[in-house]
Amino acid sequence: MKPKIPLEANNLWWFIPAAALVLLLYFLSPILAPFLFAAILAYIANPLVGWLERHRVPRSLGTALVMLLLGGLFVLLLFILLPLFIKEVRLLSERLPGYLLHLNDNLVPWVKARFGMELQLDLAGLKKLLNENMQGVDGLGMKLLASLRIGGLALLGFVVNLLLVPVVLFYLLCDWNLLLGQINRALPRRWHPQLTGIAKEIDSVLAEFLRGQIAVMLLMSALYIFGMWLVGLEFALPIGIITGMLVFVPYVGMLTGLTLATLVALMQFPSAGGVIPVWIVFGIGQALEGMLVTPLLVGKRIGLHPLAVIFALLAFGQIFGFFGVLLALPASAALLVGLRHLGQQYLNSSLYK
Repeated sequence: MKPKIPLEANNLWWFIPAAALVLLLYFLSPILAPFLFAAILAYIANPLVGWLERHRVPRSLGTALVMLLLGGLFVLLLFILLPLFIKEVRLLSERLPGYLLHLNDNLVPWVKARFGMELQLDLAGLKKLLNENMQGVDGLGMKLLASLRIGGLALLGFVVNLLLVPVVLFYLLCDWNLLLGQINRALPRRWHPQLTGIAKEIDSVLAEFLRGQIAVMLLMSALYIFGMWLVGLEFALPIGIITGMLVFVPYVGMLTGLTLATLVALMQFPSAGGVIPVWIVFGIGQALEGMLVTPLLVGKRIGLHPLAVIFALLAFGQIFGFFGVLLALPASAALLVGLRHLGQQYLNSSLYK
């Protein structure tokens, strides 16, 4: 007599369309990235639009006002950060030969005495290279514009995706409730309670993470600005904003801010000892963020191991590019909820037992 196939084994055919969907997502990832990024922004901004709607502001007008607010914040951030970039490029081009001369006089003899290695920095060649390629900020800009011909198509694709984000965001915010209603009606009635329960759990995790993370970003920006202002560092405002805003991407925010602050300190202070107070500020900031600010404002973590966080950043960055790095942790939080439920079903199945 032919043995009966367990009910769970009959459902294995679902893996075929699931695999096809994953493959389709991979090939369409350059197109989907701005849509996913806009969806995350819409999820964050929807409560504000809903609040305006409850106060008798039409949904479309409320969406336009919220997008104007977001655009204004982006432009303000750009005007704060651009002076930092322009001045630091100019100072770097002026002072780098002096720093290398100092290294040539002190570091090279130490390396030779300690390790027996012959090092020699070509200062004349470096000065010639700087004079050719960094004739002030204008010369750097001309070099950058000339180099666009090499990666013009990639840059054009990035710009198109960037411009697509506000368009998608507007329509998502306008039709947010309508889209959720359509998705709810399309769910199979047999699985409706379970799927809506998973959706509510994902919403809870994302709300805890995203909205709490925004509070962490704002608070850490203020803390880094205040700390670097106390030690007398120039550009405390833009560096603090960059560091605080990039806290959203693990490891990247602290490393970027520390690198920028160290470079500014080396340019500003007469001795290398001026860098130490800056490092102390970042050490205190990292300790406060990890042990107090994030646990207090975000609550429970996503539940990802640090290695899983690194893998998620690399994987989403590989698939979706720049936007993928921003999407990595929110998307991982949602996937983790689904995988948790899938694992529980597997443990309860006859296939496992």
